Amino acid sequence: MLTKKIAILSGILAIFMLAITGCYKTETIVVNPGSSITQTMSFSNDIVPIFTNSCAKAGCHAAGAKAPDLSAANAFKALTDGSYIKANDPDNSVLMLWLTGKKSPVMPLGAGPDEKINAKIYAWIKQGAKNN
Repeated sequence: MLTKKIAILSGILAIFMLAITGCYKTETIVVNPGSSITQTMSFSNDIVPIFTNSCAKAGCHAAGAKAPDLSAANAFKALTDGSYIKANDPDNSVLMLWLTGKKSPVMPLGAGPDEKINAKIYAWIKQGAKNN
Protein backbone atom coordinates (compact mmCIF):
# COMPACT_ATOMS: atom_id res chain seq x y z
CA MET A 1 0.00 0.00 0.00
CA LEU A 2 2.85 2.39 0.89
CA THR A 3 4.65 1.46 -2.33
CA LYS A 4 1.52 2.30 -4.35
CA LYS A 5 1.23 5.73 -2.68
CA ILE A 6 4.90 6.45 -3.35
CA ALA A 7 4.47 5.44 -7.01
CA ILE A 8 1.42 7.70 -7.42
CA LEU A 9 3.16 10.59 -5.67
CA SER A 10 6.26 10.10 -7.84
CA GLY A 11 4.11 10.11 -10.98
CA ILE A 12 2.36 13.32 -9.98
CA LEU A 13 5.71 14.93 -9.15
CA ALA A 14 7.16 13.86 -12.52
CA ILE A 15 4.18 15.33 -14.42
CA PHE A 16 4.47 18.56 -12.42
CA MET A 17 8.20 18.84 -13.18
CA LEU A 18 7.59 18.27 -16.91
CA ALA A 19 4.87 20.91 -16.94
CA ILE A 20 7.11 23.47 -15.26
CA THR A 21 10.11 22.88 -17.52
CA GLY A 22 7.92 23.14 -20.63
CA CYS A 23 6.71 26.63 -19.74
CA TYR A 24 9.13 29.25 -20.95
CA LYS A 25 9.18 32.02 -23.53
CA THR A 26 11.96 32.40 -26.06
CA GLU A 27 11.00 35.57 -27.93
CA THR A 28 12.11 39.03 -26.93
CA ILE A 29 9.35 41.54 -26.44
CA VAL A 30 10.16 45.21 -26.21
CA VAL A 31 7.80 47.50 -24.32
CA ASN A 32 6.42 50.35 -26.41
CA PRO A 33 7.82 53.56 -24.95
CA GLY A 34 5.98 55.75 -27.46
CA SER A 35 3.30 56.70 -24.95
CA SER A 36 5.76 59.11 -23.37
CA ILE A 37 6.29 61.07 -26.61
CA THR A 38 4.29 64.28 -26.39
CA GLN A 39 5.34 66.01 -29.62
CA THR A 40 3.22 65.42 -32.70
CA MET A 41 4.71 62.74 -34.92
CA SER A 42 4.79 63.60 -38.61
CA PHE A 43 4.48 60.75 -41.09
CA SER A 44 6.64 62.49 -43.69
CA ASN A 45 9.26 63.88 -41.28
CA ASP A 46 9.45 61.22 -38.56
CA ILE A 47 8.14 57.92 -39.92
CA VAL A 48 9.09 57.84 -43.62
CA PRO A 49 12.82 58.32 -42.83
CA ILE A 50 12.65 55.28 -40.55
CA PHE A 51 11.12 53.20 -43.33
CA THR A 52 13.63 54.53 -45.87
CA ASN A 53 16.63 53.70 -43.66
CA SER A 54 15.44 50.42 -42.15
CA CYS A 55 12.74 48.83 -44.31
CA ALA A 56 12.41 50.04 -47.91
CA LYS A 57 15.47 48.26 -49.22
CA ALA A 58 15.89 45.87 -52.16
CA GLY A 59 14.44 42.49 -51.25
CA CYS A 60 12.58 43.83 -48.25
CA HIS A 61 9.77 46.43 -48.28
CA ALA A 62 10.69 48.41 -51.39
CA ALA A 63 8.40 48.86 -54.40
CA GLY A 64 7.83 45.48 -56.05
CA ALA A 65 9.25 43.51 -53.11
CA LYS A 66 7.57 42.17 -49.97
CA ALA A 67 4.34 43.77 -48.74
CA PRO A 68 3.84 46.31 -47.39
CA ASP A 69 5.66 48.65 -49.78
CA LEU A 70 7.31 51.10 -47.39
CA SER A 71 8.92 53.31 -50.01
CA ALA A 72 8.31 57.00 -49.38
CA ALA A 73 5.78 57.32 -52.21
CA ASN A 74 3.70 54.29 -51.21
CA ALA A 75 4.11 53.64 -47.48
CA PHE A 76 1.00 55.35 -46.11
CA LYS A 77 -1.36 53.81 -48.66
CA ALA A 78 0.24 50.36 -48.25
CA LEU A 79 -0.07 50.48 -44.45
CA THR A 80 -3.67 51.65 -44.41
CA ASP A 81 -4.98 49.62 -47.35
CA GLY A 82 -3.27 46.49 -46.05
CA SER A 83 -4.67 46.89 -42.51
CA TYR A 84 -1.19 46.92 -41.00
CA ILE A 85 -2.10 49.76 -38.66
CA LYS A 86 -5.11 50.56 -36.50
CA ALA A 87 -5.20 54.31 -35.94
CA ASN A 88 -5.13 55.20 -32.23
CA ASP A 89 -4.49 51.53 -31.31
CA PRO A 90 -0.78 50.71 -31.68
CA ASP A 91 -0.98 47.71 -29.34
CA ASN A 92 -3.24 45.93 -31.83
CA SER A 93 -1.56 47.13 -35.02
CA VAL A 94 0.20 44.39 -36.99
CA LEU A 95 3.10 46.75 -37.70
CA MET A 96 3.77 47.22 -33.97
CA LEU A 97 3.36 43.50 -33.29
CA TRP A 98 6.17 42.82 -35.81
CA LEU A 99 8.35 45.61 -34.47
CA THR A 100 8.07 44.45 -30.86
CA GLY A 101 8.53 40.73 -31.47
CA LYS A 102 4.98 39.80 -30.53
CA LYS A 103 4.39 38.51 -34.08
CA SER A 104 6.81 36.75 -36.41
CA PRO A 105 8.87 37.69 -38.22
CA VAL A 106 10.40 40.28 -35.91
CA MET A 107 11.24 43.47 -37.79
CA PRO A 108 13.58 44.83 -38.87
CA LEU A 109 15.01 41.49 -40.00
CA GLY A 110 18.49 40.83 -38.71
CA ALA A 111 18.34 43.73 -36.28
CA GLY A 112 15.29 42.95 -34.17
CA PRO A 113 13.36 45.39 -32.02
CA ASP A 114 14.68 48.95 -31.82
CA GLU A 115 13.30 51.00 -28.95
CA LYS A 116 13.77 54.40 -30.64
CA ILE A 117 12.09 53.28 -33.86
CA ASN A 118 9.29 51.60 -31.94
CA ALA A 119 8.69 54.70 -29.81
CA LYS A 120 8.19 56.97 -32.80
CA ILE A 121 5.98 54.56 -34.74
CA TYR A 122 3.98 53.73 -31.61
CA ALA A 123 3.41 57.44 -30.90
CA TRP A 124 2.43 58.14 -34.53
CA ILE A 125 -0.17 55.35 -34.50
CA LYS A 126 -1.41 56.39 -31.03
CA GLN A 127 -1.83 59.95 -32.36
CA GLY A 128 -4.14 58.73 -35.11
CA ALA A 129 -1.69 57.50 -37.80
CA LYS A 130 -2.18 60.61 -39.91
CA ASN A 131 -0.68 61.19 -43.34
CA ASN A 132 0.95 64.44 -42.24
